[in-house]
Amino acid sequence: MSTIVLLLSNIWAKKARSFGLAFAVALAVMTVVVLTVVSSGLESSAAAILKIGKSDFTVAQKNVSDVLFSYLDTHQLAEVRATKGVANAVGALIETERINAANPLFLEIGLPLDELTPFGVHVLAGRPYSANATHEVMLGWRAAEDMGLHVGDGFYANGTKNTIVGIYSTGISFGDLGAIFPLSAVQAYNRVPGAVTLVFVKVAPGYRIGEVEKRITYAHPELTTIRTVTQFGRADRNLVFLKAAATGSTILAVVIGAIVVGNTMMLSLFERTREFGLLRAIGWTRTRVVSLLLGEGMVLAVVGAAVGVGLSYLVTSILQALPQLAGVLHSNYTSEAFWRGLYTGLGMTILGTLYPALRAGFLAPLQALSHE
Repeated sequence: MSTIVLLLSNIWAKKARSFGLAFAVALAVMTVVVLTVVSSGLESSAAAILKIGKSDFTVAQKNVSDVLFSYLDTHQLAEVRATKGVANAVGALIETERINAANPLFLEIGLPLDELTPFGVHVLAGRPYSANATHEVMLGWRAAEDMGLHVGDGFYANGTKNTIVGIYSTGISFGDLGAIFPLSAVQAYNRVPGAVTLVFVKVAPGYRIGEVEKRITYAHPELTTIRTVTQFGRADRNLVFLKAAATGSTILAVVIGAIVVGNTMMLSLFERTREFGLLRAIGWTRTRVVSLLLGEGMVLAVVGAAVGVGLSYLVTSILQALPQLAGVLHSNYTSEAFWRGLYTGLGMTILGTLYPALRAGFLAPLQALSHE
């Protein structure tokens, strides 16, 4: 009988134990994949905010708990604009508000009238708001389409009724799902006169982006620049903590899973001692016996990983459907999530199976055959 046939026969003969081991792997993989997917989804949403302004990089306050809690005053904004190599710097006040159940985190952007074009705003219908208007708003075309609103309709936000004077497009899906107000109006609504959340910087031709970033952060150690998703943790500590949680859960899943797998495989070793002794007596090498047990574990790990990925789809779908998370949680399945899940399943199985497999391979044939 070949090793593969014997391997599959052993798995089938001990269905309950095989199912238990595969299910343990599946739970570990599911946990890791769900956390990775959620973390990746939040990163993508965060990156979408940065892309709205079509800038070379964004300036934010350093080490805030959430990037939307960033605060830059008029003096800091003026100095960023005056930095050598900066062609244009748009200061935007960004807030979120629950408009309805379908829009629990509706994006509201405050911009000065003369900064709409540099920010990448194109008016599709109607007109831009007036410079100092207090009850005028421009709605992104996707938001207008979803809500069935048009130019001239009322739009309730910031505790007041606003008139939709224009429908706009930024070319960025996330921005087109929000609304843009006069900067002074949003500052007044939120009682933060002169403040902006982020500054979207466009570098002048002939200057290197990295050099301009360094000039800004050197002059303002309290600020940071963000150009890529991986740099987002400089400003938003929540994403750093979430990624750390995902990494920690992977390590924890491997360790706990290895203990569970190890206990299961040790029990299998005690029950099959005579079998291993017989295999050694008929000429099986130690390597072949070790490969048999490791192979059984690998098959169950792959099956468990596949089930775990399927469960992760189910869990994230349930989470997204919860009223508290509707519109907030967006799953982002990346290759990283799947590879991390597979590595978790294989890692915990290899670590848990290795010692029992070595014990089985080094059993003395006569002693194993006499085992009761």
